[in-house]
Amino acid sequence: MLAQRLRAFRQTLHDLGRSREIVSVFLKYGYEDLAHRLHLPRLLGLPTRRLREEARSVRGMSQPEKLRHALEELGPTFVKAGQIVSSRSGLMPPEFTAELVRLQDEVAPVPFAVMESVLNEELKCHWSSVFTELDQEPIGAASIAQVHRAVLRSGASVVVKVQRPGIVATLNTDTHILRRLAGLLEAQVQETRVWQPVALIEQLKRDLAQETDFTVEAGHMQRFAAQFAKEPGLRVPQVIAALGTPRLLVMEFVRGQKLAAFLEDESSRPLRHGLAHRLGDLMLKQIFVHGFFHADPHPGNLFILPGPDLCFIDFGRMGFLSREQREGFARLVVAIADRDEEVATRALVDLSESGSARDSVRLETDMADFIHRNFNIPMAQFSFNRVAKELLRLTSRHHLLIPPDLVAMLNAFGQMEETVRSLNPEHDLMTQAKPFLRDLRLQQFGPKRLLRGLTSAGDEVGSLLKTLPRDVKALVGKLKDGEARITMLHDGLEPLRLSLDQVTNRIAFAIVLAALIMGNGLIIHARVPPLWHGVPIVGLVGFFLTAVLGLWLLISILRHGRM
Repeated sequence: MLAQRLRAFRQTLHDLGRSREIVSVFLKYGYEDLAHRLHLPRLLGLPTRRLREEARSVRGMSQPEKLRHALEELGPTFVKAGQIVSSRSGLMPPEFTAELVRLQDEVAPVPFAVMESVLNEELKCHWSSVFTELDQEPIGAASIAQVHRAVLRSGASVVVKVQRPGIVATLNTDTHILRRLAGLLEAQVQETRVWQPVALIEQLKRDLAQETDFTVEAGHMQRFAAQFAKEPGLRVPQVIAALGTPRLLVMEFVRGQKLAAFLEDESSRPLRHGLAHRLGDLMLKQIFVHGFFHADPHPGNLFILPGPDLCFIDFGRMGFLSREQREGFARLVVAIADRDEEVATRALVDLSESGSARDSVRLETDMADFIHRNFNIPMAQFSFNRVAKELLRLTSRHHLLIPPDLVAMLNAFGQMEETVRSLNPEHDLMTQAKPFLRDLRLQQFGPKRLLRGLTSAGDEVGSLLKTLPRDVKALVGKLKDGEARITMLHDGLEPLRLSLDQVTNRIAFAIVLAALIMGNGLIIHARVPPLWHGVPIVGLVGFFLTAVLGLWLLISILRHGRM
């Protein structure tokens, strides 16, 4: 029992120290107003004057840059939180979203001796029993894991991804603190409620739980490989499943060129156009056929192998699109291509999580302007990346929350367009996408799909008819018994309540001070012993303490404007 209490006490002290560090970093980057609205500097006893001086060093940065640097300084939990916010269109202004996309997750490598202990623990033996060689210098290091090359006893070259020790505990501490801060935000800062901070932190916890479980990434690789098993010219590194654990991932080492090196090689020029077409085709199949796609297909995650074959790496971030989402996106794209702003507006709203627009007339007008500006230009000037960003700005202005995987798809498609055009600047990815969009639309209205829809609708109607009498009876019963309740939320009254608390505290404090002054005056007048030079010592001490308390009250009012 005592040991448990000591552990809980140590954890509380650790949480307090980390909370002070988190709030201090945000104060340094200029988020003082928000911190004071939550009363955090006073609650945590932070040196606000020193932090205000430190904030001068970042005055030249824009607000989005300050936020990005703050998140990077605070580590992996906050980097991931920023990535989640950037994937939720409509939560933040576009300039913040664009800046958060640039978040970097790069750290100094952990010494090999430390990583070796984790590796041996996961293998349940010394690594030399499994590998004949293991490079001590990592070929890649991030906040959650680092990667080493190795050679199995069979002679096969592999890549070993090992989780950093203690990272799960660090992430858990941070998410625990963030959960508390999110609750404070929702309760006291009304304008942040549209972000749904608590829901975002819950999503962050789920995402981090997956990213710290390497069996999930192994499953992604195996599913991707099975998905494209019959695709010529595509390689997916083979997972060595027998050696995998939640903290260890071993996969085939693939020898190839990164895209930058391939483009520098003049002998590759005759192969580039064909490779661009295959790469575009592969991305379109991921999105529109399978609905399971690589969400981070930047050039660093793509290798060109002899053949030339294509090889994707790093399957930690994958996107999932339901058939309904794929069909809805196809409807949106076709409507935009047909210059039909009315249908395009309805399709965009249907894709959003909110399912409705605050001002549908204004949204339709903005959609017409969006179509005119972006689709009445020569195809050579067309950029899906630019169009996707403008579309997300449109959803942000109209407070339409787009599902994270759809935003990830738009970002991934934009990245792939840039990669394809680096191979062939004249390649038209949108024209290549037309057959996929047409097939999706045809499937949507095919006889099998219509029959399935009718069957599903019939099941829903039957279920509703079955439960409706019971629900009505329960509602009438609650009304009869007086159990029905209406909950009223008084938005915007929290600042008034805090102000009244402060005023009341000051009045009460002033009354106590006045009482102390009068009491000490009576003691001195009555010459209550013991005396010092004819003056009661108790009265002198009382006056001194009263003066100190009064001075403290005055300084508090002058410095902070509150108790």
